[in-house]
Amino acid sequence: MTRFLDTNILVRYLARDDERKAQASLALLQRVERGEEVVVTSDLVIAEVVFVLQSSRRYNVPKKRIRELLEPIIALRGLRLPRKALYARAFNLYCEQNMGFADAFNVAYMESRGLAEVYSYDSDFDRVEGLKRVEPEG
Repeated sequence: MTRFLDTNILVRYLARDDERKAQASLALLQRVERGEEVVVTSDLVIAEVVFVLQSSRRYNVPKKRIRELLEPIIALRGLRLPRKALYARAFNLYCEQNMGFADAFNVAYMESRGLAEVYSYDSDFDRVEGLKRVEPEG
């Protein structure tokens, strides 16, 4: 049986703010790594984990640490995640170009689709070599 993996499982494991839940989440992730269980999650779950860990007063985890924490989870053998291959590039942009995670993921997505231009008012996209930001004209 395949089940969906929700944000709070990953947050409890990574934040370790409830030791009982952290241990149960770890046990689940170990089963997923061994291939004993298969779970599916979404890009939104990963984005929400990044947001919660980064922006919360409670956690305030630095970007590079978030990448260190999440990359091994994304790589779990039994984790099914659409566009899994985009996350290395997204985390690189997120950390090295000081972009928000959503923008970084969208750049990785655009690159995977061969898109070189983006309609946006967000100047963060100007930091990405080979990507042209275009503001709509009326």
